[in-house]
Amino acid sequence: MHIERLSLSTFPTPAIDRGQLGSGIVHLGVGAFHRAHQAVLTEDAMLATGDTRWGITGVTQRSRTVVEQLGPQDGLFTLSQRGAGSGLLRVVSSLRDIIPGHERPQQVVDAISAATTTVVTLTVTEKGYRIDPRTRRLALHDAAIQQDLAGGPARTAIGQIARGLQGRLRTDTGPINIISCDNLPSNGALTRTLVRDFIAALPGGEADALDAWVRENVAFPDTMVDRMVPATTVADLDAVEQELGLRDEGAVIAEPFRQWVIEDQFVAARPAWERAGALLTADVLGWETAKLRLLNASHSLLAYLGLAAGLRTIADVVADDAFRTACSRMMIEDVLPTLDLPEGLDGRQYIETVLERFANPALGHTTAKVGNDGSQKLGPRLLATITAALAAGRPPRWAALAAAAWMHHVSTADVAELDDPLARSLKDSLPSSTNSASIVRALVNHLDIFTPELAADTTFTGLLTHWYSIIDKHGPEGLRKEITHG
Repeated sequence: MHIERLSLSTFPTPAIDRGQLGSGIVHLGVGAFHRAHQAVLTEDAMLATGDTRWGITGVTQRSRTVVEQLGPQDGLFTLSQRGAGSGLLRVVSSLRDIIPGHERPQQVVDAISAATTTVVTLTVTEKGYRIDPRTRRLALHDAAIQQDLAGGPARTAIGQIARGLQGRLRTDTGPINIISCDNLPSNGALTRTLVRDFIAALPGGEADALDAWVRENVAFPDTMVDRMVPATTVADLDAVEQELGLRDEGAVIAEPFRQWVIEDQFVAARPAWERAGALLTADVLGWETAKLRLLNASHSLLAYLGLAAGLRTIADVVADDAFRTACSRMMIEDVLPTLDLPEGLDGRQYIETVLERFANPALGHTTAKVGNDGSQKLGPRLLATITAALAAGRPPRWAALAAAAWMHHVSTADVAELDDPLARSLKDSLPSSTNSASIVRALVNHLDIFTPELAADTTFTGLLTHWYSIIDKHGPEGLRKEITHG
């Protein structure tokens, strides 16, 4: 039987009249998470208010996959929610255009410069920000950043934003909101710093006027985003096709839960996201810190425990009583005592919700995928908790287990399996000896990840060596026994 592909002609009545859809938003990094989160909440905001200015121009990074998926579908895609309270399939219509950013970089800059654009959002992952891991400033030595500074068409996200702002100054197209939606501490403030670092490095006297204009005309609100969006499989596409009756190559899968906390600091028009359930607040930090150090840290712990035990999905790991215990105890014993929770957030209830969400087998979130980019994730997710616990005189037993399980993954996986921007550097730092203490010593002294203070802390390194040795010498069963009875 021939199944037509999703498009305006085969699906003639999207939620929003596409002829009325404006072009108010440019989004950099139009992957599955954006489509299941900001694109949905933006459509909901338009539906709630009738204000249809907020069509999204999506920009890919290096891959053409999304262009090939959504181009023939007029930007339409299906959201399939999995789990309790999931509801029916939904065809989302807020994406109005897709630009292959690496192939057409000037078009991206022009879109940011356009007078109709008052919001730029980003989900480019930490790698996409070109951060120097030691200084947390822009990596000005990065080859791609150097090329963007030299005046060619900007291809990095930070370069495209800065050049787009330069175009707005030149053409007097007014203020704009730049909104990072990546899981980074103080992501708005960080993005502001990186953009201003880029501007400060511009040659030929370009910097001063642009920097002054940015200070007055650009907002960089902090945000916290939360929704589990696993990679879409062929089986997922087949299931959507059976239910929808159309083939959707760009379908995304997500849990029913969604959360968006946004600092209420804007200088230009934006969608009424609060009408779609977003929380606008003066203080995002408490929410952001709780998510990073409870949910995201637990995600990493479960991923590395699962990789050590040969378990494929996060749900499989949570179903293991010992590993669930380790995750729960890390949140309760290591993390909660180091947090100042925001008003309205019950820590114990949040922990139970986290574990329930991770246990959702319909998501198929793989340990390999969650374990990617560990060198970039350890700091914000785990090391702040470890540092705070040590300062308070409490051994961070369970957070150290997460770091040790990551170390074991680094030492046993090949470079391709690590899928990490520091993969080669990490592998090169490993000693010839397979002794647990030697491997821990080598990795904890990798100063792109760990601080000198942590590397010198004998309580921390002792915990790392203990857990690494258990995993390496006694395997999954020994690890389970140590978690349960040790």
